[in-house]
Amino acid sequence: MNAFQTLYNELISFLGISDWLQMFTSGDYSSLTTLDGFTNSLGPLIPFLLIIEIGRTLIFKSFKGGVYKVNLFIYIFNSFIGRFISIAAVTLCIGLFEKYAPIKTTFTWYWMIYGYIVWELAHFVYHYLAHKVRLFWCLHSTHHAPNSMNLSVTYAHFFLEGPYADVIRTSICILLGVNPPLLFFIMFIDGTWGAFIHTGENILKDGRLGFMNRFVLTPSHHRVHHAKNPLYMDTNFCNLLNIWDRVFGTLRHEKEDLPIEYGITRQMNPHNFWDVYFGEITALVKDVYKAPGIKNKLMYIFMAPGWSHTGDHKTAKIVKEEFLKSQQSSSVVMHESQ
Repeated sequence: MNAFQTLYNELISFLGISDWLQMFTSGDYSSLTTLDGFTNSLGPLIPFLLIIEIGRTLIFKSFKGGVYKVNLFIYIFNSFIGRFISIAAVTLCIGLFEKYAPIKTTFTWYWMIYGYIVWELAHFVYHYLAHKVRLFWCLHSTHHAPNSMNLSVTYAHFFLEGPYADVIRTSICILLGVNPPLLFFIMFIDGTWGAFIHTGENILKDGRLGFMNRFVLTPSHHRVHHAKNPLYMDTNFCNLLNIWDRVFGTLRHEKEDLPIEYGITRQMNPHNFWDVYFGEITALVKDVYKAPGIKNKLMYIFMAPGWSHTGDHKTAKIVKEEFLKSQQSSSVVMHESQ
């Protein structure tokens, strides 16, 4: 009976319908008039879209179980081993750093604008480091391993990535004076949008969202971020506002003549849980073990993915530069032949 109760609780938690069930059984909908009640009521939105996405693939006979299997198994795995770590990390950072903030904000619309700009900076820093420091890439690569885009990718994360991300983002926001209740509200908006931008082509063929593509990070932008095409690698690190990608030159729009190839560049099996979850960690351990000297061992841990002590680097920056050079050479050859 306990096993069935546990499964039931996990299902309710995944669907985000616990608040709705409580309202239906009690007949009391007054919680919808409060901010917490309203935000909690939006919990079923992403799981509902995921169900529609899977249903659509079944109707059109394009369903591929492997696309969803590993991502949902990761969600189940993480729910048992990392449920409370992120909450503890956020609470710890607030307690440590709030007293050092040079300014104090309040939960008002004008501080909301400031808070969101700061939050996007904090998210950019966390996300940039996740791609540029190999140790952090080991935590983040699980999210990039799927070879297709769909809403189940939202749940594909190594269990320590959430705490790492929350420590970076919360610390920056609190140190820059973002009010904790305001921060939690921003986290809710950001988490909802962050899940939505994983909407795949099955639901949203053109993810540019019209004029919005110029001002915010759309599903199209996030598809580019998940691509392993050299031109697309290490771009679009923001989540909703694209301001910091513009500032740091990492904004990249989807090109109609360059189809997206999802996944990571390491040879791996995207349908194997162990390879998706632990593959990058295993590869790092092997490189550190084989590297000569302490300095090289540390360099493998903290340099960008693709760095090599032999000098034969395959980092995203170098791969992109080589790709652009080859494109230029091809253009010159074609021009001379005409």
